[in-house]
Amino acid sequence: MNYNVRGENIEVTPAIREYVEKKIGKLERYFNNTPDANVLVNLKVNNNTSKVEVTIPMQNLVLRAEEENADMYAAIDLINDKLERQIRKHKTKVNRKFRNNLSTTPDAFAFNTEADEVVDEFEDDTDIEVVRNKRFDLKPMDSEEAILQMNMLGHSFFVYTNADTNTTNVVYRRKDGRYGLIEPS
Repeated sequence: MNYNVRGENIEVTPAIREYVEKKIGKLERYFNNTPDANVLVNLKVNNNTSKVEVTIPMQNLVLRAEEENADMYAAIDLINDKLERQIRKHKTKVNRKFRNNLSTTPDAFAFNTEADEVVDEFEDDTDIEVVRNKRFDLKPMDSEEAILQMNMLGHSFFVYTNADTNTTNVVYRRKDGRYGLIEPS
């Protein structure tokens, strides 16, 4: 894997670069062949918090995680844990799919079978289960009214019918505190 470590408001020292490469490099054990991927690592420091973003684009799969912490090294450790969970989850999904089809795993997902013991421990956690089903009528309204309704209910998103286009839209609260709108194309 090729590493592109960038720093915003921080100088990327050789020690930080080495730590990132060491931690992210541990993910290679989950693959038969080292993925030919360009690992993009963004390190940001604002006030007293460090934000780490890691993106690993691979063929048919993009691993991405971000984490904020007061300690840069702790954030890198947490990122590594998140990426490992993503790989385990994806590996389990791929293995199930190909086990059911009695087919071989494609080269794009050539996961290391020696790491199966670790994945099997978490296999039960990756089952998707709907725990609640809710139905409601969509009232025609504009996005401003939908945001007011969302805030009044204390939710992080709100589904409604757009009064102008008569399509189903979703407004949501972003991490930065502003609002987003999802519309069908």
